[in-house]
Amino acid sequence: MTSATRQPKTPAAAVPPRLIATDLDGTLLRDDKSVSPRTVAALAAAEEAGIEVFFVTGRPARWMDVVSDHVHGHGLAICGNGAAVVDLHGGPGTHRFVKVRELARENALDAVRLLRDAAPGTVYAVEQTYGFYQEPDYPKLHMEIPDTLAPAERLLAPDAPGAGEPVLKILAFHPTIDPDAFLTLARLAIGERANVTRSSPSALLEISGPGVSKASTLALCCAERGISHEEVVAFGDMPNDVEMLTWAGQSYAMGNAHPDVVAAASGRTVANNDDGVAVVIERMLAERV
Repeated sequence: MTSATRQPKTPAAAVPPRLIATDLDGTLLRDDKSVSPRTVAALAAAEEAGIEVFFVTGRPARWMDVVSDHVHGHGLAICGNGAAVVDLHGGPGTHRFVKVRELARENALDAVRLLRDAAPGTVYAVEQTYGFYQEPDYPKLHMEIPDTLAPAERLLAPDAPGAGEPVLKILAFHPTIDPDAFLTLARLAIGERANVTRSSPSALLEISGPGVSKASTLALCCAERGISHEEVVAFGDMPNDVEMLTWAGQSYAMGNAHPDVVAAASGRTVANNDDGVAVVIERMLAERV
């Protein structure tokens, strides 16, 4: 990990920003999962200045309560690494799915089979729009209470519980492989059948539909608003942010970011616990005056 004491490095702004796209965990949120008062004020100031703020996260919709009070006008967030666009206006438990980019069950089953062969000992969970299902040996990483315990092949079968719901992503965990090595291995094994990334410090992979990423869904949302990638400022800290940071006109790796994120971003800011997103927004707004 990179030092949290490094001072921000700012890319040149070719065009005025119209949209801020920020990851949550390890980026906007502090390590205690709070949004600091400074960050709340910076987000509100950006919206007041006419700059939209989009939360772009690997989290499922049911974990978005931590920022539901800060979505301002449009109320939308990109969840599940781009698998869903969710309207948060309704508050906890009433989030509405605006757009879903599902992982076909056939592709999911292929990914499970190929990764089992490449990395014996891998265990799985299945994330759907409203349900969460897992294998018996999948660890309780987030204190989830699964709707069903069964082998992944059963969870993804045509007559499985929740078969009428879209699959947003599958989660693959390995107890011993190095996280970066596991990501590389999985991408090679699965190929074009699905998009594979990670956001956890453990060997936990997130597997979505082909071409589904934070970047591709953000690009769709921006196109609907007539916003070009040059007008987007993005923030992130983990490999699941790399495509988004590469796509955005300006992008910032947090002071606590993974080395791949540092390489992908055009700028640097301080760590999430030091309000790195707010630091950049404050400076950006000051330069507009």
